[in-house]
Amino acid sequence: MRKNPPWVYSGVAFMVKLRIMIKMDKKNQLPNLLLGMGNPILSDDAVGVRLVRDFRARLAALDGLDIVEECSVGGLNLLDIIEGYSRVIVVDSIKTQGGVPGTWYYFTADRLRETMNLTNVHDTNFITALELGRRLGMTLPEDKETHIFAVEIIDNLTFSEEMSEPLEKTYPTFMEEIFRQISHLVGYDE
Repeated sequence: MRKNPPWVYSGVAFMVKLRIMIKMDKKNQLPNLLLGMGNPILSDDAVGVRLVRDFRARLAALDGLDIVEECSVGGLNLLDIIEGYSRVIVVDSIKTQGGVPGTWYYFTADRLRETMNLTNVHDTNFITALELGRRLGMTLPEDKETHIFAVEIIDNLTFSEEMSEPLEKTYPTFMEEIFRQISHLVGYDE
C-alpha cells in the first residue's frame, strides 16, 4: 500500500506526523495522544479545547504523551491526526436531549455508535472512519484504546468565546474529575 508523502498533510496533521516519526525512531513505540475537540468560537463547543488546554499545563512534561489542544475536524480528516498512536484520548462536547450541562460521559470506541455528525453522504462518523482507516492499512489505536470524554453542553451554535453560565459554573468540578481519569489512563501521578 502506498503511503502519502509528508507534504500531503497540512498544518496540525503534518506537525503531529513529524512528532510521531521522531518519537518512533527514538523509542520504537507509539505514543499516546490527548486531543481537544471543538470550536473555540462556538460557545460551549469549546469545552474540549479548553479542558485539554488546561490539562496541558499539568501533563506537558509527561513522556509518551502528545497533546493537541484544538482540533475541529471530524470523520475521515481525523484519521490523519490520530494515525500512529497506540492510544487516543478525545475530549469533546455532547448535547443530548434532557442532558444536564457539565455532566460528563466516558466511553471507548468499541461502545460508540452513530454520531450526530453523519448528516449526509459527504460525511462519516468516527467509528466508520476508524474501520475504513484500518482497512486501508493505517496504524490506528484499537477501539478499546480510543477513549472519549464527552461533556454535556447547552449551546454549540452561538458564536462566542465564552461558554454558557451553567457550564462555566460546573467547569472546575468536571475539569478535576476528568483530569483524574485521564491521569490514570496515561500513568501520571501528581
